[in-house]
Amino acid sequence: MSDQYSVLSKNDEDLLADIFARLTERVKADPYGDDSTYATAIRELPIGLRAMAATHHLDVSLTMDDIAWHFLNFGEPHFVKETELGLRELGLYKLADWFVEAFEIVNPVRAEIAAGVGYSKCLRNHGQMDRIDELTEKARESVPGAVRASPIYDAWIKYARQHPEKVFGGRNV
Repeated sequence: MSDQYSVLSKNDEDLLADIFARLTERVKADPYGDDSTYATAIRELPIGLRAMAATHHLDVSLTMDDIAWHFLNFGEPHFVKETELGLRELGLYKLADWFVEAFEIVNPVRAEIAAGVGYSKCLRNHGQMDRIDELTEKARESVPGAVRASPIYDAWIKYARQHPEKVFGGRNV
Protein backbone atom coordinates (compact mmCIF):
# COMPACT_ATOMS: atom_id res chain seq x y z
CA MET A 1 0.00 0.00 0.00
CA SER A 2 1.29 3.47 -0.80
CA ASP A 3 1.61 6.12 1.87
CA GLN A 4 -1.74 7.49 0.70
CA TYR A 5 -4.27 6.68 3.41
CA SER A 6 -1.79 4.60 5.40
CA VAL A 7 -4.26 4.85 8.25
CA LEU A 8 -6.19 2.07 6.55
CA SER A 9 -3.44 -0.42 7.33
CA LYS A 10 -3.75 0.11 11.10
CA ASN A 11 -5.64 -2.34 13.25
CA ASP A 12 -8.85 -1.09 14.86
CA GLU A 13 -7.30 -0.32 18.24
CA ASP A 14 -4.44 1.68 16.71
CA LEU A 15 -6.83 3.53 14.44
CA LEU A 16 -9.06 4.40 17.38
CA ALA A 17 -6.02 5.54 19.39
CA ASP A 18 -4.97 7.76 16.47
CA ILE A 19 -8.43 9.32 16.33
CA PHE A 20 -8.41 9.99 20.07
CA ALA A 21 -4.94 11.54 19.82
CA ARG A 22 -6.12 13.89 17.08
CA LEU A 23 -9.20 14.86 19.07
CA THR A 24 -7.11 15.55 22.18
CA GLU A 25 -4.67 17.61 20.15
CA ARG A 26 -7.26 19.63 18.27
CA VAL A 27 -10.12 20.17 20.73
CA LYS A 28 -9.35 22.20 23.85
CA ALA A 29 -12.83 23.51 24.71
CA ASP A 30 -14.85 22.30 27.69
CA PRO A 31 -17.70 19.99 26.62
CA TYR A 32 -19.44 20.48 30.01
CA GLY A 33 -19.95 24.21 29.49
CA ASP A 34 -23.36 25.80 29.10
CA ASP A 35 -22.09 28.15 26.41
CA SER A 36 -21.48 27.02 22.85
CA THR A 37 -17.67 27.08 22.94
CA TYR A 38 -17.33 23.32 22.50
CA ALA A 39 -19.72 23.23 19.54
CA THR A 40 -17.92 26.21 18.04
CA ALA A 41 -14.51 24.61 18.52
CA ILE A 42 -15.39 21.31 16.86
CA ARG A 43 -16.89 23.07 13.84
CA GLU A 44 -13.29 23.80 12.78
CA LEU A 45 -12.53 20.09 12.35
CA PRO A 46 -12.90 18.00 9.18
CA ILE A 47 -16.52 16.77 9.03
CA GLY A 48 -15.73 13.20 10.12
CA LEU A 49 -13.48 14.20 13.01
CA ARG A 50 -16.12 16.76 13.99
CA ALA A 51 -18.72 13.97 14.12
CA MET A 52 -16.42 11.95 16.34
CA ALA A 53 -15.75 14.88 18.69
CA ALA A 54 -19.49 15.45 18.93
CA THR A 55 -20.40 11.82 19.65
CA HIS A 56 -17.59 10.81 22.03
CA HIS A 57 -19.33 12.05 25.17
CA LEU A 58 -22.57 10.32 24.22
CA ASP A 59 -20.67 7.04 24.04
CA VAL A 60 -19.35 7.64 27.56
CA SER A 61 -22.85 8.55 28.79
CA LEU A 62 -24.36 5.39 27.33
CA THR A 63 -21.66 3.35 29.04
CA MET A 64 -22.02 4.98 32.45
CA ASP A 65 -25.60 6.24 32.63
CA ASP A 66 -28.51 6.45 30.25
CA ILE A 67 -29.34 8.42 27.14
CA ALA A 68 -31.26 11.13 29.03
CA TRP A 69 -28.71 11.64 31.80
CA HIS A 70 -26.32 12.64 29.01
CA PHE A 71 -28.20 15.93 28.65
CA LEU A 72 -27.67 16.84 32.29
CA ASN A 73 -23.93 16.99 31.52
CA PHE A 74 -23.97 17.85 27.80
CA GLY A 75 -27.29 19.56 27.20
CA GLU A 76 -26.07 22.79 25.65
CA PRO A 77 -28.33 23.10 22.58
CA HIS A 78 -25.57 23.76 20.03
CA PHE A 79 -23.60 20.76 21.32
CA VAL A 80 -26.76 18.63 21.23
CA LYS A 81 -27.30 19.63 17.59
CA GLU A 82 -23.66 18.81 16.76
CA THR A 83 -24.10 15.39 18.36
CA GLU A 84 -27.22 14.70 16.33
CA LEU A 85 -25.48 15.80 13.12
CA GLY A 86 -22.43 13.71 14.07
CA LEU A 87 -24.52 10.58 14.58
CA ARG A 88 -26.11 11.10 11.18
CA GLU A 89 -22.74 11.73 9.49
CA LEU A 90 -21.50 8.45 10.98
CA GLY A 91 -24.53 6.62 9.59
CA LEU A 92 -26.17 6.09 12.99
CA TYR A 93 -29.58 7.37 11.88
CA LYS A 94 -31.76 5.43 14.32
CA LEU A 95 -29.49 6.36 17.21
CA ALA A 96 -29.76 10.00 16.12
CA ASP A 97 -33.56 9.74 16.17
CA TRP A 98 -33.55 8.20 19.66
CA PHE A 99 -31.07 10.83 20.83
CA VAL A 100 -33.35 13.64 19.60
CA GLU A 101 -36.38 12.04 21.23
CA ALA A 102 -34.55 11.73 24.54
CA PHE A 103 -33.51 15.39 24.36
CA GLU A 104 -37.12 16.41 23.68
CA ILE A 105 -38.14 14.50 26.82
CA VAL A 106 -35.41 15.79 29.13
CA ASN A 107 -34.83 19.34 27.97
CA PRO A 108 -38.13 20.74 29.28
CA VAL A 109 -37.48 19.27 32.76
CA ARG A 110 -33.74 19.97 33.10
CA ALA A 111 -34.38 22.98 35.36
CA GLU A 112 -36.71 20.92 37.54
CA ILE A 113 -34.05 18.23 37.91
CA ALA A 114 -31.38 20.85 38.64
CA ALA A 115 -33.65 22.37 41.30
CA GLY A 116 -33.37 19.13 43.26
CA VAL A 117 -36.44 17.11 42.33
CA GLY A 118 -34.20 14.22 41.39
CA TYR A 119 -33.61 12.76 37.97
CA SER A 120 -35.57 9.48 38.19
CA LYS A 121 -38.35 10.96 40.28
CA CYS A 122 -38.80 13.85 37.85
CA LEU A 123 -38.96 11.59 34.81
CA ARG A 124 -41.35 9.23 36.60
CA ASN A 125 -43.56 12.17 37.63
CA HIS A 126 -43.75 13.16 33.97
CA GLY A 127 -44.41 9.57 32.87
CA GLN A 128 -41.18 9.36 30.86
CA MET A 129 -38.80 7.06 32.75
CA ASP A 130 -39.96 3.90 30.98
CA ARG A 131 -39.49 5.52 27.58
CA ILE A 132 -35.99 6.71 28.55
CA ASP A 133 -35.15 3.15 29.61
CA GLU A 134 -36.38 1.89 26.22
CA LEU A 135 -34.40 4.51 24.31
CA THR A 136 -31.27 3.73 26.31
CA GLU A 137 -31.56 0.02 25.59
CA LYS A 138 -32.10 0.66 21.88
CA ALA A 139 -29.14 3.04 21.76
CA ARG A 140 -26.81 0.57 23.44
CA GLU A 141 -27.79 -2.17 20.99
CA SER A 142 -28.07 0.02 17.89
CA VAL A 143 -25.43 -1.72 15.82
CA PRO A 144 -26.08 -5.46 15.58
CA GLY A 145 -22.88 -7.44 15.45
CA ALA A 146 -20.76 -4.54 16.73
CA VAL A 147 -17.20 -5.58 17.43
CA ARG A 148 -16.89 -3.64 20.68
CA ALA A 149 -19.41 -2.74 23.33
CA SER A 150 -19.61 0.67 21.69
CA PRO A 151 -21.76 1.13 18.62
CA ILE A 152 -20.44 4.69 18.35
CA TYR A 153 -16.75 3.76 18.35
CA ASP A 154 -17.46 0.95 15.91
CA ALA A 155 -19.03 3.55 13.63
CA TRP A 156 -15.92 5.75 14.01
CA ILE A 157 -13.66 2.95 12.79
CA LYS A 158 -15.90 2.04 9.88
CA TYR A 159 -16.24 5.71 8.87
CA ALA A 160 -12.49 6.40 9.14
CA ARG A 161 -11.75 3.44 6.88
CA GLN A 162 -14.36 4.54 4.33
CA HIS A 163 -13.61 8.28 4.48
CA PRO A 164 -10.10 8.89 5.86
CA GLU A 165 -9.93 12.30 4.19
CA LYS A 166 -12.98 13.41 6.22
CA VAL A 167 -11.28 12.39 9.46
CA PHE A 168 -7.60 13.03 8.95
CA GLY A 169 -7.78 15.62 6.17
CA GLY A 170 -5.45 15.90 3.22
CA ARG A 171 -4.50 13.11 0.88
CA ASN A 172 -1.57 11.58 2.75
CA VAL A 173 -2.67 10.47 6.17
